[in-house]
Amino acid sequence: MARRLVWEQDGSGWPHAASSRFVQAAGLRWHVQQLGPDGAPVLLLLHGTGASTHSWRGLMSALADRFHIVAPDLPGHAFTDMPASPRQLGLPGMAGAVAALMATLGRAPALVVGHSAGAAIGARLCLDGALAPHALVSLNGALLPLSGLAGQVFSPLARLLTVNTLVPRLFSWRAADPAVLKRLLDGTGSALDAAGAALYGRLVANPGHVAGALGMMAQWDLQALQRDLPRLATPLHLVVGARDRTVPPREQRRVRGLVPGATWTELPGLGHLAHEEQPAELARLLAEMARGAGLLGAMAPGAFP
Repeated sequence: MARRLVWEQDGSGWPHAASSRFVQAAGLRWHVQQLGPDGAPVLLLLHGTGASTHSWRGLMSALADRFHIVAPDLPGHAFTDMPASPRQLGLPGMAGAVAALMATLGRAPALVVGHSAGAAIGARLCLDGALAPHALVSLNGALLPLSGLAGQVFSPLARLLTVNTLVPRLFSWRAADPAVLKRLLDGTGSALDAAGAALYGRLVANPGHVAGALGMMAQWDLQALQRDLPRLATPLHLVVGARDRTVPPREQRRVRGLVPGATWTELPGLGHLAHEEQPAELARLLAEMARGAGLLGAMAPGAFP
C-alpha cells in the first residue's frame, strides 16, 4: 500500500490546523476541519478530486464569523483514510460516507458548497435525501459525464492505472518536479500564489494521496447523476470560472439546461480553482446567496473588502 500522509508527521503548517480533528465514521478515520460559531448556519465544503481541506483556506477565513464551517478531506485524500473497497471511492460510496460523517458530527448543513467532483457528491446527497440544505452551490462543478472521446477513454484508463501499484509512486516522483506541478496547475486555468502551489505540491508528492485521487477517478460514473439531475429539488447555484480549463463553462450550460431554476454566476478571469484565486469574492457571493435563502442577516458594510 502506498504511503499515506500522517498528521503527526506531515500536518505541520497545514492551513487551519488548529481547527482540525479526527472522526471515525463509515469505517474511516476522517480529517475534518470545523470553525465558526456553534449556533451559526452550517456550511459544508466538499473539495474536488485530488484536493483537500487546504483548498478552502481563504474562504474559511472569510466566512468563519458567519457560518459554522465543516470541511472534510474526502476518503482516500490527504489525511482521511483510504476505503477498503475501491467502490467506496465511487459517487454513491462517497456520498454515503459523507452522510455518515455528518450524522456522526450531528451537523445538518444549511448550505452545501461543492467544488468540481465535490459538487456531484453534494447533488447526490440532496437527490437521495441524505442532506436537505437550503441551497447547493456548484463551484465549477463536474456534474456530467465527459462528452465525446474523453468520456469513453477517461474512466477505463484511470481503472487501468490503478491496477499497477507503482503508478502513484511514479506520478508523485514526477510531480515533485516544480515544472511538472506548474503545468498541472496551469492546466486548470487558475493562477495560484506560491503558498497555494506549495500545498498542492505536498499532496501530489504523496503516493497515498495520489492513489486516492486515481481510485476516485477510476470509480467515478456520472451517468445516473445526469439522469437524476432534472428532479433536483434543492435550489442549485452554478458558479462558473470563465477561464476554467478543467470543466469548461459550456459543460455548466448543459447542467443549467437540465436543472429547472438553476442560477448562473460567471466569474471573469478566474479558472477552475476560482475559490483559491479570489476567496474574498467567493465569500461575498456565498454570503449573498445565504442572505437570499434567509440564512443570514444584513451584511455589515466593508465586511468583505
